[in-house]
Amino acid sequence: MRYQPAPAALMDRPENIQRLQPGAPARVLDLNGDLRTVADTYRSVESQRLVILGRAGSGKSILAIEFVLELLATPSSSLRVPVILSIGSWDPVTVTPRDLLVDHLLRDHPHLARTTPEGATLAAELVDSDLILPVLDGFDELAEALRGPALEALNSTSHPVVLTSRQDEYARAVRDVHAPLVLAACVELADLTVEDLAEYLPRTDRLGHSLGSRGATGVWDAVLDELRVRDTPASSRLGQVLGTPLMVTLARTMYSEVPGNDPVELLDTASFPTGRHLEKHLLANFVPTVYRHRTPERADPAPGQRNHDPAQAERWLGYLAHSLTTGAHERRDLAWWRLGASVRLPMRVLHTALIGGLCMFAANWLVVFFAVSIGYRPFVQRPAMLEVAMFGLCSAVVFGIAHSALAAVGRTVAVPTQVRLRLAAMAPRVEHRPVREILTRSGVGLLGGSVLGVAHAWTNATFRALAGTFPRADLISAAIQDTLVLGLVFGLTAGLSFGLVAAFEVPVDIAAAATPVRLLSVNRSTATRQFLVLAAAVTGGLAVCGHVIVGLLQQVLPWTMVWQLDAALLLGAVGGLGGSAAYVLALTAWGQWLTMARFWLPLTRRLPWDTAAFLDDAYRRGVLRQAGAVYQFRHIRLQQHLARVHGRSGRVTSNVKPGPRRRASDVRASPEGR
Repeated sequence: MRYQPAPAALMDRPENIQRLQPGAPARVLDLNGDLRTVADTYRSVESQRLVILGRAGSGKSILAIEFVLELLATPSSSLRVPVILSIGSWDPVTVTPRDLLVDHLLRDHPHLARTTPEGATLAAELVDSDLILPVLDGFDELAEALRGPALEALNSTSHPVVLTSRQDEYARAVRDVHAPLVLAACVELADLTVEDLAEYLPRTDRLGHSLGSRGATGVWDAVLDELRVRDTPASSRLGQVLGTPLMVTLARTMYSEVPGNDPVELLDTASFPTGRHLEKHLLANFVPTVYRHRTPERADPAPGQRNHDPAQAERWLGYLAHSLTTGAHERRDLAWWRLGASVRLPMRVLHTALIGGLCMFAANWLVVFFAVSIGYRPFVQRPAMLEVAMFGLCSAVVFGIAHSALAAVGRTVAVPTQVRLRLAAMAPRVEHRPVREILTRSGVGLLGGSVLGVAHAWTNATFRALAGTFPRADLISAAIQDTLVLGLVFGLTAGLSFGLVAAFEVPVDIAAAATPVRLLSVNRSTATRQFLVLAAAVTGGLAVCGHVIVGLLQQVLPWTMVWQLDAALLLGAVGGLGGSAAYVLALTAWGQWLTMARFWLPLTRRLPWDTAAFLDDAYRRGVLRQAGAVYQFRHIRLQQHLARVHGRSGRVTSNVKPGPRRRASDVRASPEGR
């Protein structure tokens, strides 16, 4: 992977790049190099501002990663730490480059939210002290209307920065703002040459030589001979397509690793009249190739790795890729806790309502059976079946309202957290939840609990009226009393309990997670602790809070109210078990993963039943890659191809159906081959 100086129109003047005084002569910048020398090239740029350009799939992101690794491995006088940011979702109109970098550090490194004595976060202090070198990857992934404002925002500062982009998109932004990135040198990645291909592709052809199926002729020999001649439209077009590492990788996977596939067909101008047709062919056949049938080992340590039908695998991967396009910006990170967000909001509200209703219904019956088993009859004297069903229905409505309230403040997608059995604010090394988050949780709990308490009061009144156990003259008065008392008791208990759970939660450093599977396992344990903490808080809170509120109301209202401890504990057990289970299953990261990604999406055939195993298998096959706790598609072009075809047809199908492979001699002898 080599690079060379970009056109002069795409970089600043040499004297500006070298930060020279007026009149001082500028030296000639040496901007030629390869993957191993990119850090040295950057150090030779006095302004420490560099733009890396290249075609789609040319390896810009790989070069940026190699640059960061080389910079970290080699001692330098600079104290700046390079940090890679994917800026495809950046809105430069509302977020400055400085705030973008601070937000990125806070998101991936929550421990940097700790504040200095001056009140600034550690992340902000690092950025303001010029100790971070931002490596901004994916300028071309910004919306077209935002590239100009983004370039202007970067031009408003002279801080060191590295920027990667496709050349055409960057050139248009430069023309729009009438200036390149100020003080920045600019290099562009050179296409792979025929010599590069001749050194690499034959080494990938292990099948032909090892099996002796082609004698001394390798699968790529005929193609390389044609490319060396380069006097035909077919060879020129194929040479241009194979000029990027992405397309070479796709071609290697399709032809070097599958017996019977002959790359000579890539020279057929009738099937592939343009370079775009060749690229579509390679992209479309990549997934079917890697999901071809393989004989599994008898003692497979990873039972999730199985032979998926290629068409099914394409459909599932297409849905995953399409889910990343939902929202204002296309995302790269495929996070397991966000898979449920691809479902439309009304369906998610219904999903939360059903979970809440079923959990409260089940908890109510468990407590009824427990009360009967210990001989406590007053709790189950009324028509239990119908009343429990009504209570479950009311609970479903309440949880639906709670989800809608969270959607109104943009908190419907839960993120992985940890629960520690001491307040995070009291732990010097643990960052506490923002006060706003605790207040939001408390407010949602207060709203939901109050509605549930009022619904429970009027459900009791309805069954009392049907049973005739209360005089009609006293029924309305009793219903009003129960509405006030139960609304306050349920609301305050739920609000305090949800706020308490939020106070015990601490953020997880997503960037520090080793693998998505590891983070999922950790969050499963977290969900168990959340259930235990919330169940105990609600059960005890209803009994204590009810006793306190009834005692206070008796002092100011002429009502005679009784809050029996045994009945309150049983009622609290219903709310504690049912409400905690519903909260964990519907409003936590692991619960949303379990109910949506492991049940609802597979039930609707959008994902496989064992989603985690499928994602891990796709990673092992090379379709996905791991980036800490999230997956990413191997390349943005593969993601966009799968998403585009899925969005157009609802499923992904190969653009080119595999047909009989022709011999190299057949194509070379044809007019198209020449």
